[in-house]
Amino acid sequence: MTKELTIEMKIVTDKTEALEIVKKEGCDLQRVSKRLQDDKDVVMTAVEQYGGALFYASERLQDDKDVVMAAVMQYGGALWYTSDRLRDDKEVVMAAVKQYGLALWYASERLRDDKEVFMVAVKQNWWALWLASKRLRDIIYWED
Repeated sequence: MTKELTIEMKIVTDKTEALEIVKKEGCDLQRVSKRLQDDKDVVMTAVEQYGGALFYASERLQDDKDVVMAAVMQYGGALWYTSDRLRDDKEVVMAAVKQYGLALWYASERLRDDKEVFMVAVKQNWWALWLASKRLRDIIYWED
């Protein structure tokens, strides 16, 4: 006979309490109500503590440049959770790859073909070389 383990997670609905918990642990954004996951103050506090908390933010805030910049500056990999529009924003992508070169993987095709973005990504993590467009890889390979 098997027993199931059930863990109930209390959903936080009070903004003051939400700010308190996400300030300590950004990922606790998952424990707050949908309404608070769409509150810019709560989400900014969470992503400043851990950029990956952007995963739990509302779609509206995943498309908010201020929120996304805070997230990718803390953890470049948070670029994965942003809107397509911001994955094609050079300022956002540059901030992401500067912090985590492999975030180039989540950038738009256009920016994966941008030499400046590519160079910043490779400087941070040389494995990003394999994430650039074929055109850029060929240029880098054949340049003196």
